[in-house]
Amino acid sequence: MVMCRFSVIIPLYNKEKDIKKTLQSVLNQTVTDFEIIIVDDGSTDQSAAIVKNIPDNRIRLFIKKNEGVSKARNFGVQKAKSDFIAFLDADDYWYNHHLEDLNTLLTTFPETNWFLTAYEKKRTHNLTTKMVAPVATKPPGWMGIVTDYFYNSLVDCLAWTSAVCMKRDFFNRLSGFDTSITHGAGEDTDLWLRAALTSPPAFINTVSATHNLLGSNRISHTPTLKRTYLNLDKYEDDATKNNALKKYLDLNRYSLAIQHKRAGDTNAFKNYTHKIDLKNLSRKQRFLLRLPKPLLTVLIHIQGFLEKRGIRLRSF
Repeated sequence: MVMCRFSVIIPLYNKEKDIKKTLQSVLNQTVTDFEIIIVDDGSTDQSAAIVKNIPDNRIRLFIKKNEGVSKARNFGVQKAKSDFIAFLDADDYWYNHHLEDLNTLLTTFPETNWFLTAYEKKRTHNLTTKMVAPVATKPPGWMGIVTDYFYNSLVDCLAWTSAVCMKRDFFNRLSGFDTSITHGAGEDTDLWLRAALTSPPAFINTVSATHNLLGSNRISHTPTLKRTYLNLDKYEDDATKNNALKKYLDLNRYSLAIQHKRAGDTNAFKNYTHKIDLKNLSRKQRFLLRLPKPLLTVLIHIQGFLEKRGIRLRSF
């Protein structure tokens, strides 16, 4: 088997409006020793046809029945030729130095099992924000091992799928993405939790990836009650020894509680809020938890309205 430096794994499902730009961002990389493994997960649009029309022998397209993003990513890793797996979603994109930055990390920290770069979020056409984390505020170009992953993930998660690279054997030791979590309901967060509890990542605070929240056909838009979410409770034992992890879990519970309140699932809302140590939430977050559903919905619509005009409000 011919080896390459990176295997780039892209799950693809009905992204005909986005996949060409995403692929072009990989083909524009300053590091060129890679393969692109695209796993078409039963698309019903022209996604696969667009991929086939891009002439580059580094692209390998696999077409399978629709089984969800976790199985698609796991399948892609099984087909990988490289020892280093870089993930990219089919509507996100990279700056041309992304793989170069990852290559610097894995060369500088060869004993590390996974590697992260800083990223930005394209929220609206008028608003793009850089990830917020203490380690991201270090001098430009800083890189190092992050031993306090959860402390650095209390606003934005330090790891975002399209800015993560893992050693293939580490990914396999973690058993990959949990396929019981459906419709993008935290399969990535769950894997980063398991990874961080096993091995600290290397991180560079140079932004090299864009999380495109304007992408088409986003699985995160799947109705709440049709999704199977990650089980945060299985990390509670570890949280008794790690205050930052407990706060991280509670902030995720807060987010899920808000989603389920908006969806009208009172039992799930109560289940999530019952397990939150309210000291881990801000005053604004505690206020939002108490709001009736109609008022909460109005505030979230206001937030969306302001973001379209380039203004970002936190704590939602």
